[in-house]
Order: sequence, then structure tokens, then C-alpha cells
Amino acid sequence: MNEKFYTLPKEKQTKILNAAMEVFARNEYNRASTDLIATKAEISKGLLFYYFHNKKELYLYVYNYVEKVVENAVVDDTFAKITDFFEMLEYSASVKARLMKENPYILEFATRAFFSKKEEVSEDLNRINSEQIDQLYQQYFKCIDYSKFRDGIDPLYLYKMLVWMTDGYMHQAEQSGIKLEVDTIQQEFHQWVHMMKNMVYKEEYLDIHKK
Repeated sequence: MNEKFYTLPKEKQTKILNAAMEVFARNEYNRASTDLIATKAEISKGLLFYYFHNKKELYLYVYNYVEKVVENAVVDDTFAKITDFFEMLEYSASVKARLMKENPYILEFATRAFFSKKEEVSEDLNRINSEQIDQLYQQYFKCIDYSKFRDGIDPLYLYKMLVWMTDGYMHQAEQSGIKLEVDTIQQEFHQWVHMMKNMVYKEEYLDIHKK
């Protein structure tokens, strides 16, 4: 991308990125109109492509931008103090849910991006999503107390299972034409986390044994 984009005031940068996120969230990549993005951002299409050389570059930049927005929201002072694996999962989910309610296009954009198929950006997205699981795990769970787990349990595999379950749930909803609701997703996730905790934690760390 053109480094000139970073010389814009932060408010203008955000306006352009949010306009792109909205249009990409509402449309498949191939049908997303760069004319509409420029209109919503209140800049010319020529200027949009001055900052971003092509549509794919803009899309991937927005994808990275959304990841950073979520990361900055989750990794706060409270986050740094959490040492319990499942408490971390619940906390991260609650912060993401609040963020998605404040900006519903984040959920729509992320869902379309994850299930992108046979589009110009699909190969790049699949690679990024595949690499992201291990990267996020290393970042989010580096301060976790793993002594609470029963012997033979692989926390990374549990994390991947929850990611796959969430993805499967969202994919099924999309295939069925069901509108994804943040509260519903969060409720389902809470149940999965509670179930897994009871399966993999030592008995003394289960809620039923706490006084």
C-alpha cells in the first residue's frame, strides 16, 4: 500500500477502513463495489486506489485492521492478570461480543472472510486463518496456569477444538440462512467451555468443588 495513507489523520484513516469493512461485510468479495466504498468514505475512487493499489490489497489490509481492533480490545489490564485457561476464553469471548455489538460489521466481515471460497482473496485468507490459530494461542495463553489440567491433556488442541466448533456452528448457520446473533454465539460458546472444563480439569479446580 501507499505509505501516504499513514499521513492521513487517524479519523480519516478509520473512516476509509470502516467504509471498506461495511461494504465487504455486506457483499461477497467479487461483488463488493469500490465505488461504494469511496462514496461512503467521502473520497474519490482514484484517491482510494492511490492509497491502496487494488481491491485485494485493500481487503487484506482491512482484514488485518479488524484483527488489530479485536486484539487491542481483548489485551487490556484485566487480560494480563488472568491465569486460568477457561476464564481467559470466557473473558476474550465477552470482550469480542461487546465489540461486535458496538460494530456489527465486524462479525459480518469476519464471517464472510472465514468462509471465502473461490475468490481472489480466498487463498490468502485460508493461509492467514491457518497460521493464526497457533499465533493467537501463543499470545493469549502465555501466562496460563497449566497445572490445573489433568495429565495427558493438550491445551492447544482444546483451543483448536473450540475454534473448530465455533467455525462449524457459524458455517451451519450460514448454510441454513440463519442470521448470526452475537448473544446466541456467546451462549453456545459458554456451554462448550463449561463442558470442556469439567472434562479436562483436575477435580479440585472444578466449580462444584469450590466453597
